[in-house]
Amino acid sequence: MPWGSVGLFVALALGLAWIVALPIWLLDLSNPAGISMGTQLLIQFTPVAMMFTPAIAMLVVVFLAQTPRTGRARFLGLWPLRPAKRVVWFIVLGALAPALLVALALLVATLFGWFTPDFENLSGFTAALGPAATSPEAVRTILYVQLAMLPIAGLLNLLPAFGEEIGWRGWLLPALRPLGTWRALVLSGVIWGVWHAPLTLMGHNFQLFDWRGVALMTVGSVIFGVLFGWLRLRSGSVWPAVLAHGALNGAGALFALFAMAGVEQPLWLVNPLGVSGWIAGAIVILVLFVTKQFGKEPGLAPPRR
Repeated sequence: MPWGSVGLFVALALGLAWIVALPIWLLDLSNPAGISMGTQLLIQFTPVAMMFTPAIAMLVVVFLAQTPRTGRARFLGLWPLRPAKRVVWFIVLGALAPALLVALALLVATLFGWFTPDFENLSGFTAALGPAATSPEAVRTILYVQLAMLPIAGLLNLLPAFGEEIGWRGWLLPALRPLGTWRALVLSGVIWGVWHAPLTLMGHNFQLFDWRGVALMTVGSVIFGVLFGWLRLRSGSVWPAVLAHGALNGAGALFALFAMAGVEQPLWLVNPLGVSGWIAGAIVILVLFVTKQFGKEPGLAPPRR
């Protein structure tokens, strides 16, 4: 077990994340109306820049700490993509499943009474559109365009998603595998969740500005980390996890399209990384466990003979 390299990776990933987010923490955001365009761009692009810090940590441990010493592309799940049919199948699954999982989380939130939808009038979406909502037909047209754009949104998120996944599921998960598959999945998910703290403590995802947001994000990261990790281990490739991460980021705000205007929607319950997402993800994990999918792991791709 390469504990030294794991410790170095975690320290770098978490430390660099705080360094990247530090400029936002130093800003005075008490007057939102007075925020300049440059500051708005900084706030928007800081989370994207932060997503590359796990990749930087990976490069340090791979090329400076020499972990692993050989077969690096194979260890990281970059290459070779063998057998090709299996990898392609899991890439397609990774690209499509997150939107379905978000929809399942939305259904869970609705059934439990946490989310109040307005599928008929789309009042929340209409209010968000403002002057663009010229008619109900225009609102529905824009909605259909938004839904059709979900796969494209996932592709647009692909590069920053790779920045994270090459670190979390590319390097960290295989490095933790000597602990056992489940311990590796859970521990890597916890680290991933804590890594989000610089943004979560500013209200990102849940509009909570203390330890509660970090705790919620950590549990959500464990749930989705298990699913992304399963894609990684089951396919022997990091690419399905990259597609899944990008697709999740693209579909994460799906609930906002169907919310009822004027009704408070508690984000810690409704957000896919919140409680409804935990339940939806746990259902999928249970199905995978019962069908023994976690036992079907090819491991690292074997060298070509």
